[in-house]
Amino acid sequence: MKKVGSFVVDWWRLVVPYFKSSEWPIAVPLLIGAILLTFSSVGLEVLFNDWSRRFYDSFQNKDEAAFWREIWTFAWLAALFIAVYMTRAIVSPYLRLRWRRWLTRRYLAHWFDGRGYYRIELQRSADNPDQRIAEDLRQLGEYTMELLLGFLQAIGLLLSFIVILWTLSGPLSLAPIGIDIVIPGYMAIAALVYALAGTFLANLVGRRLIPLNFQRQRLEANFRFGLVRVRENAEGIALYNGEQREAEVLNARFADVFANGWRVLFTQVQLVFYQSGYAQIAIIFPYLVTAPRFFAGAITLGVMMQTASAFGQVQKALSFFLDNYTQLAELRAVMDRLKGLQAATDDKPATTVAVTPSAAASDVGVEGLTLSLPNGQPLLQDTTFSLPRGRATLITGISGSGKSTLFRALAGIWPFGQGTVHVPAGARVLFLPQKPYIPIGTLRDAVKYPDEHSTASDGQIVAALEAARLGHLAGRLDEDAHWSNVLSGGEQQRLAIARALVFKPDWLFLDEATASLDEAAEAAVYGELKAQLPDMTLVSIGHRPSLRQWHDRRLELQRAPGQVGQLVEVPVA
Repeated sequence: MKKVGSFVVDWWRLVVPYFKSSEWPIAVPLLIGAILLTFSSVGLEVLFNDWSRRFYDSFQNKDEAAFWREIWTFAWLAALFIAVYMTRAIVSPYLRLRWRRWLTRRYLAHWFDGRGYYRIELQRSADNPDQRIAEDLRQLGEYTMELLLGFLQAIGLLLSFIVILWTLSGPLSLAPIGIDIVIPGYMAIAALVYALAGTFLANLVGRRLIPLNFQRQRLEANFRFGLVRVRENAEGIALYNGEQREAEVLNARFADVFANGWRVLFTQVQLVFYQSGYAQIAIIFPYLVTAPRFFAGAITLGVMMQTASAFGQVQKALSFFLDNYTQLAELRAVMDRLKGLQAATDDKPATTVAVTPSAAASDVGVEGLTLSLPNGQPLLQDTTFSLPRGRATLITGISGSGKSTLFRALAGIWPFGQGTVHVPAGARVLFLPQKPYIPIGTLRDAVKYPDEHSTASDGQIVAALEAARLGHLAGRLDEDAHWSNVLSGGEQQRLAIARALVFKPDWLFLDEATASLDEAAEAAVYGELKAQLPDMTLVSIGHRPSLRQWHDRRLELQRAPGQVGQLVEVPVA
């Protein structure tokens, strides 16, 4: 019961928010419509059940007029049945589609809020969030609607047919076996006992499907991610002749998928054994218990067939959990994965590096900065320094000293630390990492990124490309491409420089943003930045001696392995 209660509570928390959202004027009527259509189908089943008695009685009575009358009755019942199910086939999927859109927007917003997507990747706190958003949200709506409407239909069938079955089955006397007991409505009791026994047996086997389905979704996502990685890093793999290694990794990941798939299959076969045997026995069972009364002349053929039909409906209603155990197990796994994603996104650090605009500040000031690695190893401790306006500052240090981590902290995205970065109010700040992010789309949008409201003209964009030594791309502004795969590493870094020239920041931070350029190209782009953005304050992170000529001040991050680092000002030359 605890597991059932936990399932219902988790399901309620995931499902109800949509029907309380701004979409409720459409969502709630669609849900009510789907429920009404479900109960309408139950009503039609009751009418069909009563029709079966009259139809089969027409055979027993050899009443041809009654036979053709029931044929016409069947025709309009069938027409209503088709209309109800066609309408239901529109209403329920449309509700699921709108629901998925709302859930996707909500989870994406939550994922991006506070840079949760970035923290999850750093902490590895939730595997494959892309799969959880793309697949699990879809499955949540599909399984919920199918199971909810199926459960309501089962309730409707049970309430409708249990009375019919109780009335039709009559009393059962156990006197022939020496027991002076009469069981009223024995068919209804038999259906209940039969369904409970079947559900109990199925649960013994089927409960193993919940963790197996959770594992299946994770392993499938890992395999797909590996395939995407090969596609995105095709050139590097080809240059290293790494095909054999990548094939071994992918085959190993699929071996996990196969092993888990076999366990799922083996469990499902056992479950199907119970389900199929249970269903086959249910076909003949009502005839076995009603045949003696029919042959004794106590009931007609129509009553016998109606009783068998009613038993089938009651048995079907009571077997809802048995018949849908696999879907329930998959829904439980989907809910666990969505809960895990929510928990990972909500797991925000107690302390962070705060980037705060200050009307009184003219410089970028860093106060009480403490940084550590995800494993807790300290990098900096209570460090305070300033980056004066108008003075180009170079931050250096040996590889692994923590320069890029400091860069991320100045941007306010590093979650393992605390302190305050004061930025002049209203200042335009741009950070260029060593590997620039270039969105898929037109070259024009790639240069404007991330300023979606940029009013830069095509002429300004072309001028920026030419200044960044990318003039050969000037005629491709409208070309839609995956530019990270089209451009070389150096070209990508020069495109980021063009982006800075278009953005016109007041403060520009570069983390080895020209490391893929030769010294002549590096000197050219730095010269363009200085010439075209004379009021910009430049902060570069790198270790090339050639960078020093473009800076007025140098800070060195000195850190021995395993020790806390220190930021020390040293001569530029």
